[in-house]
Amino acid sequence: MKKSALRWQATLCAVLLATACRKPDYSNPAPAQQQESVTGVTDARLAAAAKEPQNWLTYGGTQDEQRFSPLTAINTGTVKQLGLSWDHEFDVNRGMEATPLVADGILYTTTAWSKVHAFNAATGQLLWSYDPKVPGKSGFNACCDVVNRGAAIYDGKIFFGTLDGRLIALDAKTGQPVWSIVTVDQSKPYTITGAPRIVKGRVLIGNGGAEYGVRGYVSAYDAKTGALDWRFYTVPTKSGGPDGAASDPIMAKAKATWAGDFDKFGGGGTVWDSIVYDRTYNQILIGVGNGSPWNYQLRSQSKGDNLFISSVVALDADTGAYKWHYQGTPGDSWDFTQTNSIILATLPVAGKPTPVMMQAPKNGFFYVIDRKDGRLVSAKNFVKQNWNSGFDAKTGRPVFVPAARYQGTPFVVTPSGLGAHNWQPMAFSPQTGLAYIPAQEVPFAYGNTGPFVPRAGGWNTGTDFGINAIPDEKAKLAAIRPLLKGHLAAWDPVKQKEAWRVEFDGPWNGGVLATAGALVFEGSADGKLSAFDAKTGRTLWSFDAKMGIMAPPISYAVDGKQYIAVMAGYGGAYGVSSAFSPNTGPRPNGRLLVFAIDGKAPYTVQRNPSGPPVIVAQNWTPAQVEHGRQIFETTCAMCHGAGAHSSGVLPDLRRSGALADADAWKEILINGALQDQGMVSFKKWLSPADVEDVRGYVAMRAKALKKNGG
Repeated sequence: MKKSALRWQATLCAVLLATACRKPDYSNPAPAQQQESVTGVTDARLAAAAKEPQNWLTYGGTQDEQRFSPLTAINTGTVKQLGLSWDHEFDVNRGMEATPLVADGILYTTTAWSKVHAFNAATGQLLWSYDPKVPGKSGFNACCDVVNRGAAIYDGKIFFGTLDGRLIALDAKTGQPVWSIVTVDQSKPYTITGAPRIVKGRVLIGNGGAEYGVRGYVSAYDAKTGALDWRFYTVPTKSGGPDGAASDPIMAKAKATWAGDFDKFGGGGTVWDSIVYDRTYNQILIGVGNGSPWNYQLRSQSKGDNLFISSVVALDADTGAYKWHYQGTPGDSWDFTQTNSIILATLPVAGKPTPVMMQAPKNGFFYVIDRKDGRLVSAKNFVKQNWNSGFDAKTGRPVFVPAARYQGTPFVVTPSGLGAHNWQPMAFSPQTGLAYIPAQEVPFAYGNTGPFVPRAGGWNTGTDFGINAIPDEKAKLAAIRPLLKGHLAAWDPVKQKEAWRVEFDGPWNGGVLATAGALVFEGSADGKLSAFDAKTGRTLWSFDAKMGIMAPPISYAVDGKQYIAVMAGYGGAYGVSSAFSPNTGPRPNGRLLVFAIDGKAPYTVQRNPSGPPVIVAQNWTPAQVEHGRQIFETTCAMCHGAGAHSSGVLPDLRRSGALADADAWKEILINGALQDQGMVSFKKWLSPADVEDVRGYVAMRAKALKKNGG
């Protein structure tokens, strides 16, 4: 064997060891005969979930998705006595976004890489776990980490989606598979990260992948057999041929709002998060994502509204047929998806109680929409924004600021594609009448990429990320940091006015829970789970999890004792790529944290320090480094950070042992040596010379890191 081959193999082993995580022992879960029985969750129970406050039967707590717990034992007077009751360390250190479910004393949750776990909800005893063995290479197709936001429970089964596009039903008692079906064309870069919903004996699931060039849809499967019942596509195809789907009758109307070769990149419009059942009108409300590519000029020649991207669409719950839609951002140019949490409530409109839906999507506006017909009741920005100058009173359409389209010169847009509010769920308290929004302000400069060179199956936005360069100097980094803001906003949806806010140290904080104990719970990026007074925002309690919390808390009770549970573990879109993520360095494994009054469980988290920058004794020409920069910032930065500033979720390439060895670097990037860990081969997009230029750019970034004390 050649010495160079031995050298890169040794280097690769060192890289693997450096990024490995301690894995808890799942080999001895509780035997099946010791597990508690699970009462079947039926349509009637789901419809009346608010009458079972001891359980958390569906993603949003109830089908209204208000994330409001009627339990009161933990309240403004007792919350100071809250302590950790039990916790569980998982075997992965990627982003944790799941909402746990609780049914009859058993807690079910999902983790990164689409794994599922069941626990005794009172003691924390692991009952069973299930690994769908998602291929590591599927991680490449996940724009925003290998996360999973949760499961659904119904008829004695647990349903969940996998990153590689499967929908699986497990026996809720044993964790054994009942059925499994593939919901996507796996030859295309589809993913599933969202939680399924149960509607009238059907399991509804969407998908993701718009940045990679797919066509979005939502599907309904029979909960007993897994048979496809109906499907609704959210964007048309240029050919206009029928899909044999529930969306066929509306596709001609949608097609008329697109221009050019709009389906060359699939069109986008993926339904990757919100799917809500509205019993009042027997309809399903789906949130639809961004177009593909983001750049409106490249996607549709800057023409048309591009239905149904960046919209809420109402479908008949029995047939999937189109009923109505509201498009918050026609012809979206900024990744202003409208997939964010949808909450159902009855609010006074013109003095009359009216069933409405509330949503605070990425574009920065809080919408109140009449659920009967999709009429816009009101809209008001809940953060600063500069892309919209108002709304048309008759149509409810936004009035765009022309320069924000960045068709001429770059434009710094706020909020950005990271969203004024992203996937982290908001909550609504019928007691206070306030919605509680995990809000943020993260500006982003958008610009045309020049000659657009698409990569089939790769990340295609049509925007230039390179103009958002991150400086190396600590002083400049410190000056930029305060521009990235996060806060918890208490919003009055009737007055369309902020009641109070709590500022956080940076954006990308966690989802929210409101309770009848007059409390609001939210985690933060810097690792704190806090309880706030629901009326005033005053901080009443806090726990240091020592790792970022993005997931939303839930509350449940066993034998009359109330608990608060939350998944802890940082990652996601901002968490993966941001140079400003708190607690940088290799991430610890994620945890499930469960709290109760007078809880006294011990808690420790071990963090490993970052390794030193790897300095390469080799020089590249300025042209090579610039070429490597262009490739890195358009291909690698989404995962490894702009300017190679890693957040710690994925390896910091400036500190990678492979950086010093051209053969090891090539083996990873060209031959896919780490594809089982999600680092696929880039052979079909990059030449060996391209890969070497990228190494030169990262090597320069490593030198800059050392120079600035990294």
